[in-house]
Amino acid sequence: MRCLATGSYIGLRISDLLQLRWEQLLNQDYFTIVEKKTKKTRKVTINGELQVILNRLYKALGAGETDFMFVNRFGERPFSIQYVNAKLKEIFTKYSIRGQYSSHFMRKTLGRRVWEMNKYSDQALLLLSQLFNHTSVSTTKIYLGIREQEISNLYLSV
Repeated sequence: MRCLATGSYIGLRISDLLQLRWEQLLNQDYFTIVEKKTKKTRKVTINGELQVILNRLYKALGAGETDFMFVNRFGERPFSIQYVNAKLKEIFTKYSIRGQYSSHFMRKTLGRRVWEMNKYSDQALLLLSQLFNHTSVSTTKIYLGIREQEISNLYLSV
C-alpha cells in the first residue's frame, strides 16, 4: 500500500495525507500544508529516500502531477480513511503483525523512529512534541506509548 511509506516518512494525519497531490511532493525539498484538524500551517521536509520511492511510484502508476496521490480504483477521489484502515488490517493479519492497525500508526511510526534514531533523547521528544502540535512532551510520550513502557519497566525493576 503506497501510503504506508509516505505516511511513515512525513507523519501527517490520514485526513491530510489523503489530500496530497503528486505536484506537492515530486522533486520538491518541502511542501506546506494547512492541517485539517488543527488549522495550523506546517512545513514538511521531504526525505531523500521518500523522494526516490515517490518518483518510482509516480512513473509506475502513470499518474498526472495534479492527481491525488492515493486514489480509489476509479482514479477520481482519494481513498477513504475506512478503506485505508481495512487494507492495513489485511496487511497486519497477512503478515501476523501485532499491534494497532489504524491509519494513525504511520504517524506514530515516524515518532518512534525519530526518537530511536536520536538515542531516546529528551531533545527528540521535545521536537516531536512540536512536530505533532502536542501541548506537552508528556502528551507525546503517551502518544508514542513511551509512558506505558516506562511504567511497565518500573514493575520489572522491583
